[in-house]
Amino acid sequence: MRLKISLLKEPKHQELVSCVGWTTAEELYSCSDDHQIVKWNLLTSETSLIVKLPDDIYPIDLHWFPKSLGMKKQTQAESFVLTSSDGKFHLISKLGRVEKSVEAHCGAVLAGRWNYEGTALVTVGEDGQVKIWSKTGMLRSTLAQQGIPVYSVAWGPDSEKVLYTAGKQLIIKPLQPNAKVLQWKAHEGIILKVDWNSVNDLILSAGEDCKYKVWDSYGRVLYSSQPHEHPITSVAWAPDGELFAVGSFHTLRLCDKTGWSYALEKPNTGSIFNIAWSIDGTQMAGACGNGHVVFAHVVEQRWEWKNFQVTLTKRRTMQVRNVLNDAVDLLEFRDRVIKASLNHAHLVVSTSLQCYVFSTKNWNTPLIFDLKEGTVSLILQAERHFLLVDGGGIYLHSYEGRFISSPKFPGMRTDILNAQTVSLSNDTVAIKDKADEKIIFLFEASTGKPLGDGKLLSHKNEISEIALDQKGLTNDRKIAFIDKNRDLYITSVKRFGKEEQIIKLGTMVHTLAWCDTCNILCGLQDTRFTVWYYPNTIYVDRDILPKTLYERDASEYSKNPHIVSFVGNQVTIRRADGSLVHVSISPYPAILHEYVNSSKWEDAVRLCRFVKEQSMWACLAAMAVANRDMITAEIAYAAIGEIDKVRYINAIKDLPSKESKMAHILMFSGNIQEAETLLLQAGLVYQAIQINIDLYNWERALELAVKYKTHVDTVLAYRQKFLETFGKQETNKRYLQYAEGLQIDWEKIKAKIEMEITKERDRSSSSQSVKNVGLKH
Repeated sequence: MRLKISLLKEPKHQELVSCVGWTTAEELYSCSDDHQIVKWNLLTSETSLIVKLPDDIYPIDLHWFPKSLGMKKQTQAESFVLTSSDGKFHLISKLGRVEKSVEAHCGAVLAGRWNYEGTALVTVGEDGQVKIWSKTGMLRSTLAQQGIPVYSVAWGPDSEKVLYTAGKQLIIKPLQPNAKVLQWKAHEGIILKVDWNSVNDLILSAGEDCKYKVWDSYGRVLYSSQPHEHPITSVAWAPDGELFAVGSFHTLRLCDKTGWSYALEKPNTGSIFNIAWSIDGTQMAGACGNGHVVFAHVVEQRWEWKNFQVTLTKRRTMQVRNVLNDAVDLLEFRDRVIKASLNHAHLVVSTSLQCYVFSTKNWNTPLIFDLKEGTVSLILQAERHFLLVDGGGIYLHSYEGRFISSPKFPGMRTDILNAQTVSLSNDTVAIKDKADEKIIFLFEASTGKPLGDGKLLSHKNEISEIALDQKGLTNDRKIAFIDKNRDLYITSVKRFGKEEQIIKLGTMVHTLAWCDTCNILCGLQDTRFTVWYYPNTIYVDRDILPKTLYERDASEYSKNPHIVSFVGNQVTIRRADGSLVHVSISPYPAILHEYVNSSKWEDAVRLCRFVKEQSMWACLAAMAVANRDMITAEIAYAAIGEIDKVRYINAIKDLPSKESKMAHILMFSGNIQEAETLLLQAGLVYQAIQINIDLYNWERALELAVKYKTHVDTVLAYRQKFLETFGKQETNKRYLQYAEGLQIDWEKIKAKIEMEITKERDRSSSSQSVKNVGLKH
């Protein structure tokens, strides 16, 4: 990725340009110390003077009133706030009429910013004050007062907090009175510019110590640059939070959100005092010290999938290269490309007006359909369909271009969604809510309606990243997520009545990804790269989960690496310095998944015998139990030396009825409640009581015996035997009550148990013979 710079031969302003701002993706306003406000039209390459301000107004900062969120009425900004050196801010219309001038600060007003909803304005000045104003310019409150000038200010993503500078310090102050203020030393020199992105919640700062830094919203440094030759005079996030730009003397730099640099340009601009990104994030403009306005386009973005590499060579042209045979295709578009995604054998490209869907088998005839809003901020792909996010909503389309659904929930803000907070599979859409970060909304992909009984997935902590598995049946769909404590959890997506368990899979996990061809999960865990070959093991047999993992040292990926993709058996990791590392994992677990999905158990056993790896046998054991194939499970458990489990499986195979076998398989997986319910529904009350006795669940065993008026003496006999073994006296009041005056006769009890087993066996054989008669007929 690099920047394509365009700069006029002669500057349009006589003095330094202090600020710039976009109205649409093709129209820009610039303000200068020559008191002129100039409009730039990028389509026609024309400039026109909007207004000449009075000679005593020297503009310092400009910010356009935000387009109202989710409302389609206002397609572009209609007015802006302009702060100036005379202590005032001015509300100016698009045509250049000064609607209102407000006395705001003593000395210059150094910055002014609208909040995301357009309901409030914050201004900061040389007098060290931070003030909040209403939409019409009425003073609401003075948020802060300090003895040093405040050079820059930014709103928090929820418009509830304000970030501002105080010399070498950064301060985050909530609007609520008495709320905790966060303050920290950020630079060695005075901080000149800050920016806070609403999508990724990260903060940028630039200072006279010639460094720029990236922070999280708790004030922890994520990246600190090397010192430059000159002070950093401007920083700005791209709208989607994936990139940011840095401006200095004769310097413009494009960086990834983690801090490393994509491109460095040295245009002849003087200092760049202000950088503004266009609404679609494809280009930026810089306000230059020598009277120029510099424009920079982001080009040469790359997308890779298997043997295809797609590069954006120009604004409207893409080059597709097949690395197997070096075949090159050129894709031309009518409008400029805004977003693209290459996955699942399809390339999806959104331009300013249309969406193009290419198949990797045929690059010549794309499917084209018109977009409602235009500025697509996110494209996600699954095997059967893809998802587009724009300012108006979330839309699912098939690869044939057919509209499928549009999931919605109350208070949805699409402008802050990214690949970490939205996940897509063949049948499910998961969205993490921003208002309450402990909640995940789950939708059916085909209808856009809430999944199951409409219950939300809620967790005890805030969730930072979510991912749906990509393969398998809808009923088995799982979602993995990382919370703020960096713990990795997995849970089922289907939520009918009973509360699904949320089970912890790992700790200190920074990033995760599901494989696109089978349900294998990988993650970077503290200092290790971990692959969970069969994450469902946690539901089946938690004891053997460590045996189903593949781990290797991840220190070679340096600090804060990120998993980019997991295609086939290839994991791509981006290191903190921007370089890509490809890690290959064993192809055998994926083949095992394939065999098990098509019930080829003999082939699965043969494969494990061929590979001779404990992790394969452990995966097969868990898969076999999950699919109720106890013969294969016995072989697999024997291979990993779990003798106690082999004996238990043998005991299960000897049970007389199908219901008993099923109940004991459920018990094997730790689902005791479900096992008991199954036996009671089948009328096997004694067996339900017996499993509670075997588990020393004495209270429940007696409760069932009393409720069904059977085998009370059996329970009391086993309880007495248990107490005698440990030399204890009975203390439980209920047991004392029922044991009063009861003589225990073991011969009688054994006869009753024998009778129950015979009854169950007879019932099982009669149901089998009925089945056989039915088959004959």
